Amino acid sequence: MRLTIFLAIAGCVLLFAMIWVATVTMPFSALAKNFPIDVQDSLKPRIDSLPMSPIRVIGGILLILLMLAWLGLFIWGGIDGRNNDYRFWDHAIRFLIIGGAVKAFDIGCLDYILLTKTHFFQHYFPETEGCKGWQQFGYNRKQQIRQCIIIPICSFIGAWIFCYI
Repeated sequence: MRLTIFLAIAGCVLLFAMIWVATVTMPFSALAKNFPIDVQDSLKPRIDSLPMSPIRVIGGILLILLMLAWLGLFIWGGIDGRNNDYRFWDHAIRFLIIGGAVKAFDIGCLDYILLTKTHFFQHYFPETEGCKGWQQFGYNRKQQIRQCIIIPICSFIGAWIFCYI
């Protein structure tokens, strides 16, 4: 159980690191599609004029490495479970705890606190200061619901992989 909690916390840290790297370096302009519509509109002129620079390339590489590390958390959890003779449901519960904790952190801390209560993004994107989207908690509700449905499905698939393959 300690490893599961550690992996869940590490997943939350990695998720925040991915958001921070993506915000600071904006390696891919498509990342702005995760912001509210009025924020996207305010950012469009800046994003359209962003030159490909070394910082953006480094940001893209870091983002990919962080994503691989995040995936590695589940692999580590699966290998540990296999080494400790976990059954299907043991694996599934571990993956559900990790995925659920990261999703709760995403909604509660990142979407609610970071997006609506702090000026984290406005610090990096000053042209978006005053956008109403920064106060619209739940603007991405459909995306969050989709992810909440995908987490158990992926948890069961991961449990099946580590139990039977």
